[in-house]
Amino acid sequence: MYKNLAAIAMAASCFAFPTHAQKNEPLKVGFVYVAPLADAGWVRQHEEARQAVQAAFGDRVKTSFVENVAEGPDAERVIRDLAQTGHKLIFTPSFGYMEPTLKVAKDFPGVRFESITGYKTAANVATANARYYEGRYLSGIAAARMSKSGMAGYVAGFPIPEVLQGINAFTLGMRSVNPKAQVKVVWLNAWFDPGKEREAAMALMDQGADVLAFHTATTAVMAAAQERGKLAIAYHSDMRKVAPDAQVLAVTHQWGDYYTQRTRAVLDGSWKPGQVWGGVREGMIRVGWFGSKVPKTVQEEVLARQKDIASGKLKPFTGPIVDNEGRVVLAKGQAMTDAQILDMKFLVSGVQGKVAQ
Repeated sequence: MYKNLAAIAMAASCFAFPTHAQKNEPLKVGFVYVAPLADAGWVRQHEEARQAVQAAFGDRVKTSFVENVAEGPDAERVIRDLAQTGHKLIFTPSFGYMEPTLKVAKDFPGVRFESITGYKTAANVATANARYYEGRYLSGIAAARMSKSGMAGYVAGFPIPEVLQGINAFTLGMRSVNPKAQVKVVWLNAWFDPGKEREAAMALMDQGADVLAFHTATTAVMAAAQERGKLAIAYHSDMRKVAPDAQVLAVTHQWGDYYTQRTRAVLDGSWKPGQVWGGVREGMIRVGWFGSKVPKTVQEEVLARQKDIASGKLKPFTGPIVDNEGRVVLAKGQAMTDAQILDMKFLVSGVQGKVAQ
């Protein structure tokens, strides 16, 4: 599934480490989770990846995790503790872990760090992220097909480019089907706050949204949609267990193969720092897990567009694109470069809201 990912990871190189020295001792691999471990969500996907690493290497590795670690000083303390206790590979999957990871990495040059969703590298720090926006675009197509009001709600964490990419791609996906579709955004300035997530979802439904999307860490939005008889797009993982009637589809993140490859690289001495940004083509993003209310024709349409993204035929950020203040961002026929996508700071036409300060 990750036929291109290995080549990308190996190509991004500037420094190699020797093979894990103690052949008879397992490689200790640590994981830091930004929220409590649950049955679905951001942390669940990384936990499944940790389990994939353990299953792949057996007694050659010893994996462990620390959950519900706040970004900031607490994260630095936990990451440092893992390094001090013999962990030679540490995965830190949250944007706010980037600076604490870099700080600890300076003091432990013999430890390899994987900053997931970060963008700064060092001699012993690699970064990796996924093109979440590709899945968001596809989910927007499904949302538009299923919405009766043409109004969607979006519960958003922080106004970083990654989140803006998702909101914009979702809106563009909706508008590829219904040019008049609208998306209302509520900013939480939090990744994990089930109470606020639920309140935001309820408020959006009260304002006419009959399908919801979100960029937060829990299933609260899905549960709210299920309770109110509305629809929602699951994010991170399949959430039909929580919202069997509400789920339209799930945009899932697949980290297992990447984590396994990076662990293998430490074991065989080929680990190198670099930057990976993979999407549908590399198998890091997948949509599917359709709800029972979604017609077969809609499922087939979404899966066909997923194939188009994988082949490069469909690029979600292709002009004309206008922001929601009327400025032309991209001319007709042009496709955004990766640099432009990574620096996204606007909301597209059709989004009701502003970039939170």
